[in-house]
Amino acid sequence: MNAHDPSRSTPAAGATATSGFDPRRFKAMERAGFNRIAARYAEGAHLRAGLAAALLDAAALAPGLRVLDLASGPGLLARDAGLRVAPGGVVLATDIAEGMLAEGARRCGEHADAPCFAAADAEHLCLADASMDRVLAGLALFIFPHPARALAEMRRVLVPGGRIALSVWGPRETVPLIHRAQDTIARLLPPPKVARPSVFRYGEAGVLEQALETAGFVDIELRPCEFSCHFEHAEAYWQAFLDLAGGAAEALGRLPQAMQDALQAAVADELAGHCCDDGRGGYLLPARTLIATARRPKA
Repeated sequence: MNAHDPSRSTPAAGATATSGFDPRRFKAMERAGFNRIAARYAEGAHLRAGLAAALLDAAALAPGLRVLDLASGPGLLARDAGLRVAPGGVVLATDIAEGMLAEGARRCGEHADAPCFAAADAEHLCLADASMDRVLAGLALFIFPHPARALAEMRRVLVPGGRIALSVWGPRETVPLIHRAQDTIARLLPPPKVARPSVFRYGEAGVLEQALETAGFVDIELRPCEFSCHFEHAEAYWQAFLDLAGGAAEALGRLPQAMQDALQAAVADELAGHCCDDGRGGYLLPARTLIATARRPKA
């Protein structure tokens, strides 16, 4: 699950960022950020367990299949995929953040159905054509500076008739789980000098469907998936955001401590409308996602 980009400025959906955006620098920041939060990211997996299960269901996994998990992080999705393709299947978990992969390998241990871990850039995969039966990308497509390249790579490595299954955040207003933290950042910090890709750029179903069609996929199906996360207090919400935020976590971690403290304190104002009224107290933050499946044509 990725929640980068605290900025308010976003390029057109599906496009690369505006003038001045450096994809290599962006990837370096994301890599550093996810390496920074690797352990805590994995520890927060329970917050999005329902989404992960829904994505795996949509992928229609079965024993013996070969599965590629892109932007796998600590391999949480890949680990569960491994259970579904056993016996005889194999799962390759890839990410640009080697610290994330190391965390995943540590957690998986020596289990026979554990995924293989390999550092890789989703836009430039070192895999043979038609070598995978399934490709997964959980909350990842919007991260890639050139998502069309990543989609082309997914299609290339799939066997004819192979399936992709991916999830993306819904429209911004439907994901308070992310945008409440972003709104806090926007209130206290100046806007960024260079616009970055928005995590919500595939939130509209039509935009995502068009991207998949343009990439040459067929049998495209989209379905919403909603979930909510409970936090005992505002500080817990803020920490959870940082534990998901990749490049944003890296950038915020470089701020003076006084500003980091001010951001954490200010987020409570943004959460006022999300007080939990079921007796637990704290805050309940909803999120809407889209799950998409599609196939590489058989011919």
